[in-house]
Amino acid sequence: MTGRSTMSFSEAVEIAAASLWSHKLRSVLTLLGVVIGVTSVIAVVSFINGLNSYVAEKIFNLGADVFLVNRGKTIITNIDDYLEMQKRKKLAVEDYEAVRDACRSCGEVGASVSKTADVKYGMNYVRDTGVRGWTPSMTRIYDVDLAAGRHITDADLRSASSVCTVGWDIVDNLFAGTDPVGKEIRVGGETCEIIGVGKKLGSALGQTRDNWVILPITRFQKTYGTEQSIRIWGKAHSPKRLDATLDEVRQIMRGRRHLAYAARDDFEMDTNQSFLTLWSGISSAFFGVTVAIASISLVVGGIVIMNIMLVSVTERTREIGLRKSLGARRRDILLQFLIESATIAAIGGLWGILFGVLLAKLVSWVTPLPSAIEMWSVISGMLVATSVGLFFGIYPASKAARLDPVVALRAE
Repeated sequence: MTGRSTMSFSEAVEIAAASLWSHKLRSVLTLLGVVIGVTSVIAVVSFINGLNSYVAEKIFNLGADVFLVNRGKTIITNIDDYLEMQKRKKLAVEDYEAVRDACRSCGEVGASVSKTADVKYGMNYVRDTGVRGWTPSMTRIYDVDLAAGRHITDADLRSASSVCTVGWDIVDNLFAGTDPVGKEIRVGGETCEIIGVGKKLGSALGQTRDNWVILPITRFQKTYGTEQSIRIWGKAHSPKRLDATLDEVRQIMRGRRHLAYAARDDFEMDTNQSFLTLWSGISSAFFGVTVAIASISLVVGGIVIMNIMLVSVTERTREIGLRKSLGARRRDILLQFLIESATIAAIGGLWGILFGVLLAKLVSWVTPLPSAIEMWSVISGMLVATSVGLFFGIYPASKAARLDPVVALRAE
């Protein structure tokens, strides 16, 4: 009576692990493609997740109820957008005042304009400082917190007072150990009295967020001229009412610019979500390219696994014949080799996940690039690696399952 030989899942996994261990160099070369592919995907996903959170929190964190009206697109990605913006009428302080006075659903309305300049006190300089001309309401829209002193006021705005609030870099570089409030600094070619100091914000992607000076917008324009287009900022009473507020402001602006009913807006309106959507599109494209490149490594790794499994079938022909003669069915042999190829790929996936996490953490440690490890990416890495092993193991497993036991037993 012929007995039936079967092999458990754990036995198949043990055989695959033992085969890898007994041929260490071959195993390393076999797993290399899978390891590289999974490492690339885990590292890139970690960087993109970290950047998405970082951008949302520190760069475009304007609040869900804040909007911006600008002459052109805030982020210009091609020459056509730039040329289109140059043809448009500039936004002036009068436009800001019209929106401020007419918008009933706006909680706050502000205006800003900016440039860079050197800041000097005594013999010391701070280079490339962001000089911002603001209305007092901008400090509430942006939620600017002060460590000392006060913000600019409506009285400062009306009189175009030569006063300013400064970021922490100005204090740290020009007034170490002394109180800067009440001191006069030179911003570009003009002097201003420091009335307030902002709380330290730190850096974003290696760029400081504390190198700034805020002047009343009237003083800014008196110093640098009124040729530059301003930006109008607004804040709805609540995030739920933002769309209605945007519609109201759009109608006010279209009326001021005498646009026909069917004419397109000759200005741009953006929200925090607009910036995040743009960034998401950029990061998604980067992720897609990286995944495509990593897929090449996975395919190469899968082909190597297939080759090694074919070699394994040849080396174990007599074993296969013996198992079949003892009653193992074709599907038992097929399942055994599929489990072995999937195990080989899964081990490569585990190493790839480990290296990917270590690479992401190492890069974040030595550079400003943030990373965030997500569990879904780890699980996806394992599933992809195992799937590669199963797919490329089908042919070797089928070849083993089709072996004639009599011919197999004759093999040397």
